[in-house]
Amino acid sequence: MGKSINTTNIAEDRSSLTHIDAVGTAHMVDVSDKAITSRIAIACGAVRMNSATLDLIVAGDAKKGDVIGTARIAGIMASKRTHDLIPLCHPLGLTKISVDIEPDTQLPGLRVTATAKVSGKTGVEMEALTAVSVCCLTIYDMAKAVDRGMIIENIQVIEKAGGKSGHWHREVK
Repeated sequence: MGKSINTTNIAEDRSSLTHIDAVGTAHMVDVSDKAITSRIAIACGAVRMNSATLDLIVAGDAKKGDVIGTARIAGIMASKRTHDLIPLCHPLGLTKISVDIEPDTQLPGLRVTATAKVSGKTGVEMEALTAVSVCCLTIYDMAKAVDRGMIIENIQVIEKAGGKSGHWHREVK
């Protein structure tokens, strides 16, 4: 059985945690007074696999079908349901979600990038991260029969813009 968390020891200053109130209770952030702005988030990740598995996927010869096309659709669909998957996320009317999947023979594997956009009062980082995560999980699911050793790695936000905090960008290596 898991241990319960003593919320009095989490942090002295809870004001920096937007989803935790003064007594440590989780709540959805009130964004009603925030301005509607154009917001964008880009996330990326990768699925590392055997070279033969990558060749099979790129050739379109996987037994379960079109791995890349199916994974792209799964990522897009998942991003639209982020609020159902992540507690305290606001439901958003996404104006764009795109998922790009590129083979990388040096990895070897597939690199996934998702871009989420919205005109709203809160950011879309979680939607971009969800798209990448589910896309990578789908790739794994569709190819696991030939390569159970695949590794999902480096899922991260690489850029966000819009809102009060402005533009942020991470250098990806």
